[in-house]
Amino acid sequence: MLRPLILVSTKHLQTRCCSGFISRMRYLNRLKEDDESCAAALQNGHMFLFHRLWPLLNRTERGTLRPEPLTYSDVQSILQRLGSDRSLLKESVLIGCSEQNQAQFCLDLGELDKAAVEEQCDGTFVDLRKAFFLLAGTKAPLVAKGQALLRWHQTTRFCSATGQPTHRNQAGSQRVCSSLVYYPKMSPVVIFLVSDGKRCLLGRQPSFPPGMFSALAGFCDMGETLEEALSREVAEEVGLEVQSISYSSSQHWPFPHSSFMLGCHASVSPAHSQLTVDRSELEDARWFSLEEVTCALQVKTPPRRGNAPILWLPPKHALANRLITEWTQRQRRHEEQTDFQ
Repeated sequence: MLRPLILVSTKHLQTRCCSGFISRMRYLNRLKEDDESCAAALQNGHMFLFHRLWPLLNRTERGTLRPEPLTYSDVQSILQRLGSDRSLLKESVLIGCSEQNQAQFCLDLGELDKAAVEEQCDGTFVDLRKAFFLLAGTKAPLVAKGQALLRWHQTTRFCSATGQPTHRNQAGSQRVCSSLVYYPKMSPVVIFLVSDGKRCLLGRQPSFPPGMFSALAGFCDMGETLEEALSREVAEEVGLEVQSISYSSSQHWPFPHSSFMLGCHASVSPAHSQLTVDRSELEDARWFSLEEVTCALQVKTPPRRGNAPILWLPPKHALANRLITEWTQRQRRHEEQTDFQ
């Protein structure tokens, strides 16, 4: 019998200085509601550039990638040198606020020559699907949010009810037509790590790089609860029946468009763990031991092209990695308790 969803305690969340956090949240909210305040913040804020949704990135000494924030005057000068109308700056979208209460914006320069912008900025526009594995963990959510908001603006230029053009506010937090207000949306996705008590189940899609496995995931259907969506996906993809579910955490995920990932752990009976993989959904799915998963977690960067594929996992800032790490920690604690007894 399926046991109900168990919510974890919020004690695992990072502790913040409440006064500083509240100040930043209220500041951001004011920028979303007041066009004049947002326009002023733009001129003193940091900007992250994109080109047709590819973020501008630089490679660090450690081999990772990071976005380089530019000032308003930096971008203004770049546009001027490339002969572009500086009014393009008005298309900037608010994405966050730094610890120092400095507003952060993103801007897509897709109408300009890509190579020319890269030369001016001393950086490279990189496909986020490839770059996400190499982004520094603290910067990945900012870049993902920027791409998601820019894509939303590009695909919501017209009202679905009237066919009339929509118009954005200064912050880019909404678009309006004569009678409707549109806000950015995310599609709910359940991502889950299945265990039979000693092993965990990982799968791969044909689009994955060679050797990469991850937790299974699927979109929630209209009218489904989180538990129902998870149980259905496990039954469809690998032919197993879930016994219990526990909630872990959530994450925004920019692929394929903009998803809200709800991370869970699920258990199945060891006596009924024979897989029947739906090959139309997955290229492969297998049970992995604690030793195999522990070794895979030690792989810090994707294998070089041409090398023999090895088991590797999504990056640390991916929710799938968090689920897998949590499972390994639980298994180690269980083994230690068993040995002690």
